[in-house]
Amino acid sequence: FLERDHLAAETWQRATLTRRNGRRYTPGAMAEDQQGSDAWAGMGTGWAISSTMVGGIAAWGGLGYLADRLLGIGHVFLPIGFLLGAAGSTYMVWLRYGKDERGDG
Repeated sequence: FLERDHLAAETWQRATLTRRNGRRYTPGAMAEDQQGSDAWAGMGTGWAISSTMVGGIAAWGGLGYLADRLLGIGHVFLPIGFLLGAAGSTYMVWLRYGKDERGDG
C-alpha cells in the first residue's frame, strides 16, 4: 500500500514539473509531424510581426487621441501618434526579424 502511494506521488511529481533531486524535470521534446509542418512554419513569426505593428499604431494613436482631447484641439496629435506608432513598431520589427546574423542589416 505504501509503495503504491509512493509511486503515485512520484508520478504526480514528474507530471506537474516540480523539483526532483535538486533539478527541474522537463519532459522531452514532442515529436514533430513531418507531413504538413512546413506549411505553417512562419505562422508564429507572421502573427508576432502583425501584432507588433497593430499594437504600436493603436497605442501611439490612442495617446495622440488623448492628447487631442486633453488639449481641446482638432485631430492634430492623432495622425502624429499613428505615424509615430507605425515608425516605432517598424523599427522594432526590423530589430527583431530584419537584421542579419552578422549585424550588417
